[in-house]
Amino acid sequence: MRYQAIQATCQAFPGQLVKRLCALAQVSRSAYYRWLSRPLPTKEAVNKQLKARLRQAYWEMKGTWGYRRLTMLINRRYNCHYNHKRIRRLLVEMNLRAVIRRPRHSCTIARGQSYEPNLLNRDFTAKRLNEKWVTDVTYLTYGNGQKAYLSAVKDLYNGEIISYVVSQRNDNPLVMKTLEQALKLYPTAKPLLHSDRGFQYTSKEFARLTAEHGISRSMSRVGKCIDNAPMESFWSHYKDEAYYGQIFRSYEELVTSIDQYIYFYNHQRYQRKIKQPDPGRIPASSCLTFIV
Repeated sequence: MRYQAIQATCQAFPGQLVKRLCALAQVSRSAYYRWLSRPLPTKEAVNKQLKARLRQAYWEMKGTWGYRRLTMLINRRYNCHYNHKRIRRLLVEMNLRAVIRRPRHSCTIARGQSYEPNLLNRDFTAKRLNEKWVTDVTYLTYGNGQKAYLSAVKDLYNGEIISYVVSQRNDNPLVMKTLEQALKLYPTAKPLLHSDRGFQYTSKEFARLTAEHGISRSMSRVGKCIDNAPMESFWSHYKDEAYYGQIFRSYEELVTSIDQYIYFYNHQRYQRKIKQPDPGRIPASSCLTFIV
């Protein structure tokens, strides 16, 4: 332990003299240098390699992933079976902590309109592709506070974003194009489509499009954001991992970042319920951007 303390101090403060530190620790310099040149024990060598991999993965994910998700990433990337407690201990030793976001509370307020019932009823499991879709819109900013809006549709079977559209306006064409994009990929799909009670989802145009394709609609209850938890979860992951802390000087930079993240989310980001990519799934289509 004394040798480890001397080594850590020398690494943190290169200007410190080994002679003085050995005197303070009451050990000889020759013994310390013999300890430094010794063959590393197997466990210590493994931990050293694991720390390097963890540090790389931590910064690769911009410090937004905690020990549980890093454990899953390391185990799948390197085909190993490290325990999450070991990963957590090593992260603490390296003083690597995930960035924690503050919750933002908001909900849609009912205005006396008629809404669809909550048919999904928080059953976020699906037995096949295109059985249940969830959708929502979130707002983003770029430049000097200009707003942009991201609409997406997510399949609950495998958690993939199957369509998404970015626009500078939050209007009916935004969600219509998102759904049309999904139906273009899967023209025979007749899923249960769940959304909140936003004005786009209660519009006549949206109701007409879903009826034409035999899509059943479901809506969250007032003030119950958890009714659409999978979509809210995706927004949280995206903003934590690719939006917060970033500077987007232009609309084009923001769109490019969204394209890159959704490709990463669909094809590279590990999820516990997905062991490997589904060979039968068609890749999500490219982002459609338009300015009205």
